[in-house]
Amino acid sequence: MKPTSITLTEDTILYLQGVTVTFDGFKAIDDLSLYVTKPELRCIIGPNGAGKTTLMDIITGRTRPDSGRVVFGQATDLTRLDEAAITNLGIGRKFQKPTVFSNHTVFENLELALSGQRGVFENLWFRLLSEARDRIDEVLSTIGLVDHVRRRAGELSHGQKQWLEIGMLLMQAPDVLLIDEPVAGMTHQETEHTAALLTELSKDHAVVVVEHDMDFVRSLNAKVTVLHQGRILAEGSMSRIQDDERVKAVYLGGVEAHA
Repeated sequence: MKPTSITLTEDTILYLQGVTVTFDGFKAIDDLSLYVTKPELRCIIGPNGAGKTTLMDIITGRTRPDSGRVVFGQATDLTRLDEAAITNLGIGRKFQKPTVFSNHTVFENLELALSGQRGVFENLWFRLLSEARDRIDEVLSTIGLVDHVRRRAGELSHGQKQWLEIGMLLMQAPDVLLIDEPVAGMTHQETEHTAALLTELSKDHAVVVVEHDMDFVRSLNAKVTVLHQGRILAEGSMSRIQDDERVKAVYLGGVEAHA
């Protein structure tokens, strides 16, 4: 399959062009080209070993590509930056397992996320100003945890912890949100809330979701990119992807059979 042709527009926030990553002779990512716009909701699917996690690692600076370009905002070369610099630039990543401060309240978790980029000296003098309080209130409303603001994070349900971690990312005002398997282990109600949350966030952000739950992907009604052997196998709406014989052969056929 030929590499995806990249046609950049003014709203392109992130693009990879001709990216290859090799581990011990195995091409985890093979001449991959991909672009994401802002705002956008994008789902990345594919069989195990397709390169989904490696793709996320490349974007966030955890893995350096052997070749190719990774550009943020049409100008910034991400391959020259470390993970912290990329986070500060405006790319937030949420892993599958939520990592919140269990002994702190929901409010305190968001407050810590807000001050996370400040230096030690600045934190000694940091006071929660009215603007910061307004921001926390806004995020609490967005993630649906207003009624749980004084609860310790460790007391929250699995789904609520996931939403809190998304809220912690939002406190940093990112342009791009990378979300890894957000609904694994969630109840049906929590899954519906998560779909609504990510859809709402995609109105102002670029939201890239890696997911195995095809019912959840369908509910997002988003553009879908299918990875296979480190390359883009197919791209388009979920209905189009479902009808693609190549995708059925390498992925969806097996997924549907076990659904």
